[in-house]
Amino acid sequence: MKIEIYKFPMNGPEDLSGLRSLVEDGTVIPNEIVAIIAKTEGNGNVNDFTRGYTTFAIKSMLSNYLGCTHSNVSERVSIVCSGGCEGVMSPHATVFTKKNVNENKVSDDKRFAIGVNKTRELLPEEIGTCIHAKLVYQNVKEAMALALIENVKDVHYVQIKCPLLTSGRINDAERRGKQVVTKDTLKSMAFSRGASSLGVAMALNEVDEDKIVDSTICNDWSHFSSVASASAGIELMNNEIIVMGNSKKSISNCIIGHSVMNDPIDSMAVRNALQSVGINANPKVDIDDQKRLINVFAKAEAHTSGLVKNRRTTMLTDSDINSTRYARAVVNAVIASIVDDPMVYVSGGSEHQGPLGGGPVSVIAYIA
Repeated sequence: MKIEIYKFPMNGPEDLSGLRSLVEDGTVIPNEIVAIIAKTEGNGNVNDFTRGYTTFAIKSMLSNYLGCTHSNVSERVSIVCSGGCEGVMSPHATVFTKKNVNENKVSDDKRFAIGVNKTRELLPEEIGTCIHAKLVYQNVKEAMALALIENVKDVHYVQIKCPLLTSGRINDAERRGKQVVTKDTLKSMAFSRGASSLGVAMALNEVDEDKIVDSTICNDWSHFSSVASASAGIELMNNEIIVMGNSKKSISNCIIGHSVMNDPIDSMAVRNALQSVGINANPKVDIDDQKRLINVFAKAEAHTSGLVKNRRTTMLTDSDINSTRYARAVVNAVIASIVDDPMVYVSGGSEHQGPLGGGPVSVIAYIA
């Protein structure tokens, strides 16, 4: 198994010129693409349609290259679009290709590996519940096997794209006599992310499956995953699952590592994540190591107390701007100041993704 990873900037939600160039110059073979993760410039909330716009653009391009329908593209490629590029965060996409090779490795060192999977479509009343979490749990296990990762400790990043509730979806459930987890569409994003992340935590033995019940989700913050990254969107009803880690059976030229931020300005956790792939940042990444760095993926959220380092903030009391937008801007700025590049992936809303107010941070880099 060999994985190649490419990152390209986007000048708008529909701009895939970077991917087109990679395909046309022969760098990327379309039928080897297994996943695309993009940061789009919408508000990241319920009515962020840039995610769907980018997803549609990707499906349209790949359907032409692959000679198949949009639905066929969805079956072959896991597409995750996360909205919100506040502050200095630069819109971009990361493409992952995978091919099976017969080349023998000369060592037992572990290299980057990836496995993708998807759940069935959820019913509105299942979103944000234990049913949701257990579906993710089962499919993360399968994706891990597809990645040829044998030990849960070798998993360093699990990206989930999960659904949310809309008025139409809520009405559909009620017409059938079913009750949804919340009638607040914005809060439904949190419940969906939380259930997805607890599913990851169960799959990776980070929490005891028997302790996770419906009332645990978005309530008991002592249960979380240190590698989950869940992003909710209006553009789907299933869960897209991308498991990344290191495997002895991979001959990729890159590796992945992670750490966990305890709050939005936890720069030491960012440095620890970089160090896990052999990149020093004292105080920031030097020019040579910048060339090794492929991308950084992080989660961001305001603590429910509104405090950071015991200092009061207004992230939770500003009614004009959702707190996830503040958190994304802050975490991106912290990471960008260390790696000297604002084109990194930061997703808002870290329910059960790292400790309360914090979040996982993962780094993919070329092997030195």
